[in-house]
Amino acid sequence: MNSEIRELEPKALWNKFADLNAVPRPSKKEERVIAFMKDFGKKLGLQTIEDKVGNVIINKPATNGMEDRKPIVMQSHLDMVHQKNNDTKFDFDEQGIEMYVDGDWVRAKGTTLGADNGLGVATIMAVLESDDIEHPAIEALFTIDEETGMTGAMGLESGLLHGEILLNLDTEEDDEIGVGCAGGIDVTATRSYNEEETPEFKIGYRITVKGLNGGHSGMDIHKGLGNANKLMNRILFDGFENFGLRISEIDGGSLRNAIPRESNAIVAIDAMHEEAFGLEMKEMAETIKTEMKIMEPNLKIEVSKIETPKHIMDLGVQEGLTRAIYAAHNGVYRMSAEITDLVETSNNIARVIVKEGHIKIGCLTRSSVESSKLDLANSLRSTFELTGCEVEFRGDYPGWKPNMDSAILKVMAKLYKEMNGKKAHVAACHAGLECGILAQNYPDMDMISFGPNIKGAHSPDERAQISSVLKYWKFVLEILKNIPKK
Repeated sequence: MNSEIRELEPKALWNKFADLNAVPRPSKKEERVIAFMKDFGKKLGLQTIEDKVGNVIINKPATNGMEDRKPIVMQSHLDMVHQKNNDTKFDFDEQGIEMYVDGDWVRAKGTTLGADNGLGVATIMAVLESDDIEHPAIEALFTIDEETGMTGAMGLESGLLHGEILLNLDTEEDDEIGVGCAGGIDVTATRSYNEEETPEFKIGYRITVKGLNGGHSGMDIHKGLGNANKLMNRILFDGFENFGLRISEIDGGSLRNAIPRESNAIVAIDAMHEEAFGLEMKEMAETIKTEMKIMEPNLKIEVSKIETPKHIMDLGVQEGLTRAIYAAHNGVYRMSAEITDLVETSNNIARVIVKEGHIKIGCLTRSSVESSKLDLANSLRSTFELTGCEVEFRGDYPGWKPNMDSAILKVMAKLYKEMNGKKAHVAACHAGLECGILAQNYPDMDMISFGPNIKGAHSPDERAQISSVLKYWKFVLEILKNIPKK
């Protein structure tokens, strides 16, 4: 499978991507990929350092005739989002990604592909290894933990980099030149509750929501995709209102920056309601699937009878929980008034866990406007505090403010039009890029973001377009040749 990837053009890039994807690289467990990258730099005879938080920097001098150009930083992150289909057996901590070609796309077998941001990393590796690509002096910056906290970018000290231009290779539309992004904050609600022994007259059920598209909680948040946690809560709320359903456990969603695709709940109802409950759940499932048939054609809602759970939630806490999740905002909160079609502020109810006397609800709130981000975060905090939860804000990171007078933007916009016969789409995005954080310690660095077409990032449907990668690679080579003089 991966052998056919190595035959794709440009081979230099795809071979480096295959090498990288053979190395397990989950966020916060990047030890192996850090070692891999350091070994790569040292084998090339290039100055290679690891900073105090684990970022890797590899320096390559300018090629002959390019010494008078501004030095640049080429930057991508080493970690990847780990998501898999429920029926896929895969150990992200031990296995390399299994890739295959599907027409004009590269996909992975039942897991995320790691194109975000592995294609950016592979691009930089290919440039570093080359002996025939023209380029100015390069500082290759490989950051860690972008997907779960941006701690690599946050921990990068001032003074380590000397480049005047930063090329961030973490955008997912090949006709787009990124000039800004959203910031974010994690909103986490927790509380404990008393468990009750399940009365003998109750029977148990497992409720499963699955088959949703999922996707990137920033780039895909405006698409109206289903959120498994919100759908599950709707079902549980209805079951309680009509049949006194009691919750034993909930396990919904996975990663903070992925729209939840699946949720499972274990519940109990009075045995006398068995037939009516079955009919109600069937009707509810059909109603939801009808509502979402355009965006979520593969949605499945399954209700199956199981052994009665031994314990159920305290009734008052359950009522508060289901009402709070119902009330908590999910999706687009506000559109930008300044940039057409840009989501300004949003929230993703990413994770809901109820088990053994403990509740945890995790949200990722994003915004390109700091005050709006805090406004929505406080709205969520108030909602969850009303039901007795403790709410914590963590992982706050800034957005990246657009600079439409950027010198490198003008160079790239001109090159794109010359190469493709049409203008590039210059835009800010609703994802979290590292540029805003890096700019805090490097405020004078001219920054830009771009990349090839990647669809379904942060989900097992992630795929990279082969023709677009070739188009992007040619663009990279032209940009390197046309970096402005000092």
